[in-house]
This record gives sequence, C-alpha cells and structure tokens, in this order.
Amino acid sequence: MTPKPVYKRIVLKLSGEALQGKKTHGIDNLVLISISRQIKELRDLNVDVAIVLGGGNIFRGQQNTGSLGLDMDRSVADYMGMLATVINGLALQNVMEKMHLPTRVMTAIEIQRVAEPYIRRRAIRHLEKGRCVIFVAGTGNPYFTTDTAAALRAMEIHADAILKATRVDGVYSADPLQVKNARKFTHLKYIDVLKKGLKVMDATAVSLCMDNKLPIVVFNLNKEGNIKRVVLGEKVGTVVK
Repeated sequence: MTPKPVYKRIVLKLSGEALQGKKTHGIDNLVLISISRQIKELRDLNVDVAIVLGGGNIFRGQQNTGSLGLDMDRSVADYMGMLATVINGLALQNVMEKMHLPTRVMTAIEIQRVAEPYIRRRAIRHLEKGRCVIFVAGTGNPYFTTDTAAALRAMEIHADAILKATRVDGVYSADPLQVKNARKFTHLKYIDVLKKGLKVMDATAVSLCMDNKLPIVVFNLNKEGNIKRVVLGEKVGTVVK
C-alpha cells in the first residue's frame, strides 16, 4: 500500500548556497539533478510543488552593503540578488524539464523574455495542472529576504507547509558545525524561534507563518530522499508550528 502524503501542496525553500554544492560559488549540476529527482518523487505522489530560490551562490546583497562610502546601496544590492535568483531558477527549470517535469518560472520582477510575471491565480492554475512552479526574484522589493518571499508565496497559493532545506538535519541551539554540544530540537513553537533568535528563517517570515498557522519543516537537503520523507510525515528534521 502506497503511503499517503501529509502535505498535499508544499513550498520548498532552497538557498543559493544549497545549489552550489561543494563549489565555492556558482551552480553544481549534480545538486540540481538530485533536487529534481526528489521533486519527481513528490509529483509521483501527486503533491503540488512550488519552489522559492535564493541567490547567495551568485550574489549576496547584504554582504555588499555597509558603512564605507564606496559600499553599495542596499536597494541596488538587493535587486542584484533578486536577479541572481532568476539565474538559479532557469538552471533548475532546465534540469527538471529534462526529467520530464513540466515547470514554470515565475518572477516578481518582470523579465518577459525568460520567465512569466508572478500572478497568484496563474501560479495556482499551474499547480492544479500538475506543473511545478519556481518563484524567483523574491518579493520584488528590497529589504525583504527570500525567506519572507517563501512565506508570502506559501500563503498566497494556500500551501500546507514550508520545507526549509539546509545543510544540517534540523534546528539546533547553536551551529552544530561549530559547537559540538549544540542541542537539536525536534519540535519548536514559532514564538520560541523568535525569542531565542534561532536561525530558522528571518523574523518577518516566522511571524507571517505564525499569524497564518503555517508549519515550517527544517531538514537536511544533502541526504537524498529527505524531501519525500518529510512529505510522508516521517520524523525528519525540526517542525516549527
């Protein structure tokens, strides 16, 4: 008997760094293939999949702003970061469609030659027709992260959960890659994430999810098959709700 998914429509949040794999920057095709293969498993379960991408593997806006006179204006840097997410979205779409996954890239900044403009009703229609949707360019506004974009898009398309892919297997009291005794949480409340300053998602995104009672599942992307395990309700990573 085929197990039934506990989430029928998800938003998968991928950082730009996740796409670079073991490279110092850019895009690792092996990572794109792994992600696409896992998304195909979800589509075989008839789960609607939307994806929100970061752009830190190409350009991270906040690292190019600061107090020096020659530093870049925050708005300019953020717009450049948004364009980096478009590059990532096109790269992922290319691999997904080679695996016979119909995919649409929808952008918050209109670039008609390469991607559809984001229109909420059209995005929902794509999902209803069995297409995967990749949301790029964040919210289209500076000063908002792609975490906030993921929360916003999840509300708009009536997703059941946000799946936040990371390099570690959940949320810890400190960075487990640097602190050996860091404690892992299996379940957290939104308010605990905000009070303890845990780096799950930024405060705006967590607050949006809290106000709309949208679960966030934080898990390790590097272990192939984890996305499917989360969707089937297995105890993987950390659940924030």
